[in-house]
Amino acid sequence: MPKSCPLFQVDAFAEGVFSGNPAAVVPLDAWLPDATLAAIAAENNLSETAFFIPLGGERGYHLRWFTPTFEIDLCGHATLAAAYVLFHELGFSGPRLRFESKSGPLYVERVVDQNGEMLALDFPSWPPKPVAITETMARAFGATPLEAYAGRDLLCVFADEDTVRNLSPDLPAFHEMPYVCNIASAAGRPGGEFDFVSRVFCPEVGIPEDPVTGSAHSLLTPFWAERLGKTRLDAYQASSRGGRLFCELRGDRVRIAGRAALYLRGTIYV
Repeated sequence: MPKSCPLFQVDAFAEGVFSGNPAAVVPLDAWLPDATLAAIAAENNLSETAFFIPLGGERGYHLRWFTPTFEIDLCGHATLAAAYVLFHELGFSGPRLRFESKSGPLYVERVVDQNGEMLALDFPSWPPKPVAITETMARAFGATPLEAYAGRDLLCVFADEDTVRNLSPDLPAFHEMPYVCNIASAAGRPGGEFDFVSRVFCPEVGIPEDPVTGSAHSLLTPFWAERLGKTRLDAYQASSRGGRLFCELRGDRVRIAGRAALYLRGTIYV
């Protein structure tokens, strides 16, 4: 007889449904085989599916993330979605959640501003290092960057916000580069609403363009904090769905806050 598991779909870094980045969340009592987790993620066909199990006490939960083709080591929007499910659907009553993950301990807390509740991720800071601009980068993004940086991910900096918004990437070219997450970014328009904007392309793991990428802001936040001389930054990921992130550099950690909206609750059978 098939095992039944609850499934939720949450739009993360979203002002409401149909914006931000949709993530599936599957709470479990114990781990299913990895092949089953991968098959569920492939069946969901979203950029990420988050799975978690309880660890008990102050250890919190063990959290894992799968794209349709790959298990990854850090995912911001699916962590926010998992926290939303725990806070709003599963009755977690504390102010802060703790997750164990492949990227170490991660925390999510509830915060309130004048517009209502946000969830704030506590993530590692990954300042990138300069690298040479290549012809492949220009071909992949569809424009030549002014600067290039790399760490866990690739960051290409472009002249202005409009250039980033209007990029027409050559997705197969990204497979020629050694990065899973390829970020295009620029400072926001002078006097505009955002300190910086970005777009993120991950075709190597089955995500042509990621709608909103929390983990990319582990790299973007320290970069733009240094470039702009400020530690609190309003960011916008300019995909077709779009998503707003409120970022803060805190030493060797970054705080990435955003809103979320429940789209679906259901049951899967595996």
